Amino acid sequence: MEATERATLAPFAQKSGDSRSRKYPEPSHAYRTEFQRDRARIIHSRAFRRLEYKTQVFLNGTGDHLRTRLTHSIEVGSISRTIARTLSLNEDLAEAIALGHDLGHSPFGHSGEEMLAECMQGHGGFDHNRQSLRVVELLENAYPNFPGLNLTFEVREGLRKHQAFYDPPTPGEEKYRCPSLEAQIANLADEITYYSHDLDDSVDFEILSTAQLEKNAVWQRSHRAVLARYPDAREPELNKLIIRDIIDVQVQDVVTTSARSILDAGVQSADEVRRQPASLIRYSDELLEANRELRRFLYQNVYYHPRVAEVNERACEMLRKVFETYLVDPERLGEAAAKRIEKEGLHRTVCDYIAGMTDRYLMEEYARIRGL
Repeated sequence: MEATERATLAPFAQKSGDSRSRKYPEPSHAYRTEFQRDRARIIHSRAFRRLEYKTQVFLNGTGDHLRTRLTHSIEVGSISRTIARTLSLNEDLAEAIALGHDLGHSPFGHSGEEMLAECMQGHGGFDHNRQSLRVVELLENAYPNFPGLNLTFEVREGLRKHQAFYDPPTPGEEKYRCPSLEAQIANLADEITYYSHDLDDSVDFEILSTAQLEKNAVWQRSHRAVLARYPDAREPELNKLIIRDIIDVQVQDVVTTSARSILDAGVQSADEVRRQPASLIRYSDELLEANRELRRFLYQNVYYHPRVAEVNERACEMLRKVFETYLVDPERLGEAAAKRIEKEGLHRTVCDYIAGMTDRYLMEEYARIRGL
């Protein structure tokens, strides 16, 4: 399989045979590449399974068809594979990063993340990207010989999103600005997924009206394109076709623009990609501006909508109460978590414990604390 990668993938793809390996040495597998093993380790982790009961935008349990962190991650993985395949890059690496990118997300979506960050002011803060790394490097306990999942350098590199500089795998080497192209793909696939599917869920949840949607350029363009192909289409089928077209347009734009930028940069290896001054996987300028407007549209009309914000506000007050209770009574954390207090500190240990909770478990814990 490693030989097949070398023969079929682009020279600037990250080959599994060239992996900078793992922090704790392990023998190679007989019939799986290193990145295939990483993907499996993520899928089989407890943190991944818990994503099924963590909010994406709408509080988990409020609708049977609404996205959760788990379905979101699977969709990001699917789009990542499509883009990577089209550009002759390493699909397994792109998918592994995509599936692991939200392992550290708190309960109650971004509102929960903001509340945890507030609780951790003065104690190192909280960011779900950094937390995903803590999950795979420390908090998962699946193996007897090392903490975490012992993922390859390349997958962990891809989980270090939004960093100005990346630390090299070996001491003494220079820091660099860009991760692998596969990591860059997973990052943009995340955006494509939540732009389109937050729209989709908002329509299903009856938060966005037709009149509101018609004011957004991204929706307008796909609406016209779908009606040109299917003039008899009507809601709700029409909306599903529009969402599908939005995703197709986004993916096609990223593929076309990125192929051109890779060619113009003249990179011939994965390490040359890392030395670039800016990401090579990108939108066209036109779509970048349209997506910025779409993001503003979602914040104005969805994320702070009373039906979303009021529910999340109540949930986050539960999170705060549980956090404060654990600080006063850390024995509630249980023996395994309490062992980390001496090394990690009380606040970080409590933060790790709460970040790993599902929405449901945190609400149950709140009820136990209140004696309800």
